[in-house]
Amino acid sequence: MSTKNDQQGPVVLAADGKGPWDSPDSGEPSSATGRGGGSKPDPVNPWDPTPGPAGRNRSRGPSLEDLLRRKGGGFGGLPQRPDGKSWFPLIIGALVALWLVWTSIHRIGPEQEGVVTQLGKYSRTVQPGIQFTLPAPLQSITKIDTQQIQTTSVGSPKASSENLVLTKDQSIIDMAYDVRWSIKEPELYLFQLDSPQETVKEVAESAMRAAVANYDLTQAIGPGRGAIELEVRRRMQQVLDEYRAGVLIQSISIRQSDPPAEVNDAFREVNAAQQRRESYLNDARAYASRVTELALGETAEFDKIYVQYRAAPEVTKRRLYYETMEQVLGKVDKTIVETGGVTPYLPIPEFQKRTTPKAEPVTVTGTKK
Repeated sequence: MSTKNDQQGPVVLAADGKGPWDSPDSGEPSSATGRGGGSKPDPVNPWDPTPGPAGRNRSRGPSLEDLLRRKGGGFGGLPQRPDGKSWFPLIIGALVALWLVWTSIHRIGPEQEGVVTQLGKYSRTVQPGIQFTLPAPLQSITKIDTQQIQTTSVGSPKASSENLVLTKDQSIIDMAYDVRWSIKEPELYLFQLDSPQETVKEVAESAMRAAVANYDLTQAIGPGRGAIELEVRRRMQQVLDEYRAGVLIQSISIRQSDPPAEVNDAFREVNAAQQRRESYLNDARAYASRVTELALGETAEFDKIYVQYRAAPEVTKRRLYYETMEQVLGKVDKTIVETGGVTPYLPIPEFQKRTTPKAEPVTVTGTKK
């Protein structure tokens, strides 16, 4: 029995060998009584979440070990097949088959090529169509679009981002251009260079500076653009082939080739004046060419007539006279009067006056033979 001081103070427990959480003796009934006396109530463990007195049969949920011991090999809630076997092997087999199909059969598009790697090492390159590989992770395939034309822009037409290049005559121009390229060897494109796009851009800048250095300012901003584009393309392809980049340069297109912004207006005026000068020179050359061709034609005609004149001088003179008079009198209003009187004639000049501009009349007097 325990004694308790009525006043405040520590509680003294009887030294009967049992604590408040000890179970009572086996077979000894226990009942809860009031505060005043009677038998002690059964002690309750405050850390035991299961209600009810200690030592008695209490309901507990199934443990993980119990679940694993049930039929189904860990899938206790999975129904069994009609023959009593588990569905687990079939599920595993279906997953393995799906994994094999998904990682072994590949469709390569008509504009693509596939690069196959075996344990991370290059194995082969496959062409468009249905292709087969070993399942992952033994082999994997990377699809590369070899028909797509990619564009890398260098410089900008805005004044805030200039791309200054030095010309042959020590002048500075601001250039902006586009590089169009494609992939011709996918395996080299994937594994040879760390950043192929940056490499293409840097090679383009280097090739453009080397090409512009062979042209003066007037050619670089005007008629020499086409030649510069061809030379840059040739230089870029040569360097990229040496790098084994697997890249094919399609074309170079210069979008801007102007002097720096500070002097751009003055250079445009000079360029316009040079273009006008070239236009006037071209017109003069064309006129000189026409006059020269006409003179050469007349000279050849005179040589032919001179040969005929030496053979028959009188006949040639009369023929030339008739041809000349026909050209002169064919366009004027004329009246022919013979000696010995006026011969009646149809009023043809009156009809000609109505259809042709008025011309001064010409009177021709001849001797009747």
